[in-house]
Order: sequence, then structure tokens, then C-alpha cells
Amino acid sequence: MKPSKVVKNPRAKHDFKGRTCSITGVGSCVPERVLTNFDLEKIVETTDEWIVSRTGIKQRRIAAEKQFTSDLGAEAARRAMKKAGVTAEQIDLIIVATITPDMPFPATACVVQHKIGAHRAAAFDLEAACSGFIYGLEVGQQFIMSRTYETVLVIGAEKLSSIIDWKDRNTCVLFGDGAGAAILQNRANSHGLLTACMGADGSKAGLLSMPGGGSACPATVDSVTGRLHFLRMDGKETFKNAVNAMCTAAREVLQRCELDISQIKCVIPHQANRRIIDAVADRLGAKPEQLFVNLEKYGNTSAASVAIALDEAVESGAVQRGDLVLLVAFGAGLTWGAAVIEW
Repeated sequence: MKPSKVVKNPRAKHDFKGRTCSITGVGSCVPERVLTNFDLEKIVETTDEWIVSRTGIKQRRIAAEKQFTSDLGAEAARRAMKKAGVTAEQIDLIIVATITPDMPFPATACVVQHKIGAHRAAAFDLEAACSGFIYGLEVGQQFIMSRTYETVLVIGAEKLSSIIDWKDRNTCVLFGDGAGAAILQNRANSHGLLTACMGADGSKAGLLSMPGGGSACPATVDSVTGRLHFLRMDGKETFKNAVNAMCTAAREVLQRCELDISQIKCVIPHQANRRIIDAVADRLGAKPEQLFVNLEKYGNTSAASVAIALDEAVESGAVQRGDLVLLVAFGAGLTWGAAVIEW
């Protein structure tokens, strides 16, 4: 093997050994069923006006009973592969970011591997909640830069409807199902993913969690009747921490690349709540025309959120070759992450 070439990144403060890593194709998949706010009015005590004014969400997609996280992830993967011109045989590694795996084990990534026919690929799941796709990009690019693998498939996929408490009006209005995927490869004469950062604060794990189902609280009659196998959230504290963490992460990656927010063509934040998005944009100094938001259509799809938005931004022309893109997310853990991409 030839020695690693030192690649100069003109926007970073330091050089790195290895190859650059680019996203060569993106794809997404959302279920057909649409659940509107008016539909939710029939399920819990809420109104369309209340939901829109507090979240910005108008509808979300809900997977069919026999449609699983792996199904959504596999279809998003196929679409990303088609756009990248990559066959299943070329994929070396599959990373699936999710908090709603098909089952505790084996990894959903292994199920996806089988469904798309990528039999050469290694596969594992990554759990960082809503920050999962950005975590996955950072992990995946290490394999490309180190020359361990040539082609990495990163998927963010969720069937959140399977862990939502449909009696809790404060949380059931927020979430939806979907998946997004990206193909990572080295692309000549391109700097691709310029930098990324990740962070976590486990002392605040209780703010957003699903208590039941793990070794700390195995499934029992009491855990089921106590509704411990559903998502729980302290909305006020989560909001505050989300804004602070996303701003900190965004500023860190911008500083690393010696960029100002005005130089970013498109900001793609985690699609959790319109008030969070607006607060982050205001603190960063981002203009409304820089933001890509599809929250009103899908709600919060956790690890799939940024991936779906990136695919739609590219498809709509909001992101074009050579543009600088800022991805930023926050999730349970607590976790957060951001990345700057030269598309």
C-alpha cells in the first residue's frame, strides 16, 4: 500500500493524513400514510392550532404495521445507491443510526445488508438518537480517510410510531417515521466533509428516554402497565439544552473551518421543533433563506431527520455542487453534533 498522502484542506486549521471523504449520493424514504394534526385531534386532547403554534408541525408519516425500520432504511439506501451509481457489491460497510431497531439484536444494519444484497459489507448499528446521522457521517468518514474502506453506506432510520405513547399529547404530536441515507466515498478534487464534531452529556440522560426494555428495566407486566416502553420527554429542559448544544456545535465546526455563517449556503438543522430551529438560527445569525426546513411535513424523525432534509435540499436545488452546507443536530443522551460539507 502506498503511503497516505497529506491532503491540504484550505478551510481547516490543520492538515490530515489520508483521503478526503465526500457524500456521492443521498436518498430518503417516508411511509405513505399521512397523519395530520386534525387526525390527532380525534386521538388526544389537542388542536391543529396548538400543535402548529408550538412546534410548526402540520403532519407526519406513519409506517404500516408490517413496515419496519429496516424496510425504510433499505429503500432509502437503494435510492442513495442509485444516485451515487453504486452497486450493492461495492458497499464495504453499513452503519445504521437508529433508536428504533427492528429488534434489540441482531443489528438492524445486518438486516438492511441482507435486504439490499450488500453481502460483502460489514454492518453495525449506532445509537445517538437525533444526532445519529451526523455521528454516522463522522464515523464513516474515518474508514474512508484511513483507506480501510472505499464505500460506506450511512443510514438514519426510525419507526418512532412504535414507541410513542398515543395517550401523551405532549409527545405523540411531535414524531414521525422515515429514513435517509448517504453514500460516502473519496471523490477526486473535492474536499467533501470538511469537519465534524460530536458531543454528549450523560448526566442529563433522563430528559429524553425510553425507560423500559433494557437491562436496567427488562420487560415485565409492571413495566408494560406502567407504560415504561414508550418515549418520555421533559420538553422544557430538552428545548433549552437543544438550543445551547446546537449553537455550540455549529460554532465549533465553523471556527475549525475559519468560516462565518454568512458563507454557508444552506443550514440543515435537526427537524425537531420550529421554535428550536428559529432560536438556533437567530443566535448563529443565519438568515431565513439559508435554512432548509421540512418539519411541517414529517415532524421529528430522530436519526432520519437531517438525512431526509439533506436529500430533499439536494433534490430541490437548495444545495448544489460546490455549496457549503452546515448540518447540526441534538438528541437524547444527551448528544449533539455538527458538520460542514463542501457539496
